[in-house]
Amino acid sequence: MDTAVQTGVRDSAAGRERIAAVVIDVSLVATMVLYGYIDHGGDPIADPLASLKTIVPFAIGWLAVALLAGVYTRDRLLGRDDLRLTAIAWIAAANVGLMIRGSPLFQGGTSWPFPVVITVSVLVVLLGWRLGYSLFLSVTN
Repeated sequence: MDTAVQTGVRDSAAGRERIAAVVIDVSLVATMVLYGYIDHGGDPIADPLASLKTIVPFAIGWLAVALLAGVYTRDRLLGRDDLRLTAIAWIAAANVGLMIRGSPLFQGGTSWPFPVVITVSVLVVLLGWRLGYSLFLSVTN
């Protein structure tokens, strides 16, 4: 028995949503790290390579942990369990970023209280945009 199956429509919408989430997450991580860089006297215009070296460890950490944890492979990106997974993934990713940043490959250290500040501030921003978007979707649908 042959049956017609519609494919691609839902998958492409979900794929676009996942790609958008990756772009937003990485952009927010980079923005928060860059904000800290500027706040501590860095100038991204005068020294773009130093800015990039500040961002890269945390972007790598986030992408590696988020992909391993399956943050972007779930059916829903904004449910309660998804927020919990995002929080756990960022806490792990922040530690990976801190280890990379503390390695001889990158300048900058991980002196106290930087690990707490980067972990908490980016966690609030990542969960904040997801909650905000979830509320937006609940109001518009």
